[in-house]
Amino acid sequence: MRTPWKALVALVAAALLVLPGGVAAHAAGTPHTKIPVSGSLRSYPVSAVYVAGISSGGYMATQLQVAYSARIRGAAIFAAGPYYCAQNNAAQALYGCGDNIYPTYLSTLESHTRTWASYGWVDGTANLSGQPVYVHHGSNDGVVKTSVTNDLARYYRDFGASVQYDAGSAAGHAWVTPYGTVGCAQTAAPFLNDCGTDPQRTFLGKLLGAVSPPNTGPLGGTLIRFGQDSFAVNGWANGLSMDTNGFAYVPSACAAGQTCRLLVALHGCAQGHSRVGTAFVDRANLNQYADTNQLIVLYPQAIPTAVNPNGCWDWWGYLGATNYPIKGGAQLETIMNMVRRLDG
Repeated sequence: MRTPWKALVALVAAALLVLPGGVAAHAAGTPHTKIPVSGSLRSYPVSAVYVAGISSGGYMATQLQVAYSARIRGAAIFAAGPYYCAQNNAAQALYGCGDNIYPTYLSTLESHTRTWASYGWVDGTANLSGQPVYVHHGSNDGVVKTSVTNDLARYYRDFGASVQYDAGSAAGHAWVTPYGTVGCAQTAAPFLNDCGTDPQRTFLGKLLGAVSPPNTGPLGGTLIRFGQDSFAVNGWANGLSMDTNGFAYVPSACAAGQTCRLLVALHGCAQGHSRVGTAFVDRANLNQYADTNQLIVLYPQAIPTAVNPNGCWDWWGYLGATNYPIKGGAQLETIMNMVRRLDG
């Protein structure tokens, strides 16, 4: 008997980041934070754009980079697989892009990428050559299997990207950060794990070059809470399984007009503001580096809906359109509209 489509969608959502178990009893570092202030996005002198994400946010990050590789110049991906892995199929997403019961069909995914580039649906693949890419996978991640993330690294390398692959962590399925509240090897909400390491220093060094140490004191920038509706391709973010509001951290130097870089940071399933508040925004260890490295951080937000019960990003086509991983994809273009506003 074939599993109904809606049931498969629910299974995918449940499998990605949502596993039994509560928050681990773990002494975590406490970061300095900023209370969000209502505001709007404006243009800044941005010299380059990068993207980072975890799980469904990792899949979306790769979609953004591949579709707009002429604009997005590098990526940091935690616990995800190769571009277009799901191929608009929830069963493939579940069994081939989380689990490895099915193959990822890597050569097919690469063929689609080249064909779509020839059509102009994504930017030319030559842009990926030499681009910095950081890939992270934890040995205790049972949600996205190691072989799936191996194929992500291989996908990028096959297009000539400069890949740094950190597969030595004992992490569960999570964004690893010194401010994590979950034990390293676990997979539990809010999926922010402390493994005694600082992957942000590593991947920002990979993307940006040498980075200054983070600001471990009070933050000097502003955390803006802005409306996502005005950027949504349909004018209504909730209709795209996106929250009414998103966040952006703007260091004081960037607000004062100094040239800065922009990082789009994408949470995973069950990790958006509607589920965990500002935990990802506060504890991802990005605002601390942003302050000392002239880096604006954009935090778009997804929400749970009937077709997306755990607030994942659309990397398998749950919104019902086949163009989700290419230019014109609803969530992809909505995020890019935010980028276009910020980088002028």
